Amino acid sequence: MSPSPDPSSSSGSVPPSQAIVEAIAARDGVDVTDVEPPAYDPLYTVINPEALDALFRSIETRAGETPTGSNDAPDARVVVEYEGYEITVYSDGHVELSELSAGDESAEDEPTGDDSTGDPIEE
Repeated sequence: MSPSPDPSSSSGSVPPSQAIVEAIAARDGVDVTDVEPPAYDPLYTVINPEALDALFRSIETRAGETPTGSNDAPDARVVVEYEGYEITVYSDGHVELSELSAGDESAEDEPTGDDSTGDPIEE
């Protein structure tokens, strides 16, 4: 599925971590307060919300130091997989969600079958 912007969080008036929760709630058709365990994993299982918010605050601060009319304003985005979506948060505050297909999901928790040297693990 193609990415779709979430208009409810495009103003940038909420921290990015909250914008992610709002985007998930809007896409899933639930209240923001329902995006919590046990129905949803905590956001901190995939990204540190405080660090994400601090990153974008620092970008915002830096943008405020850019001379008016300059095109040197910082541009950043963070992409994270959460609750079956690929979520992109942009420095202008907008959030895009794309549904992950079964083959797109990260395999970080699956054993690789080798040790840190790359040699197969023998049992």
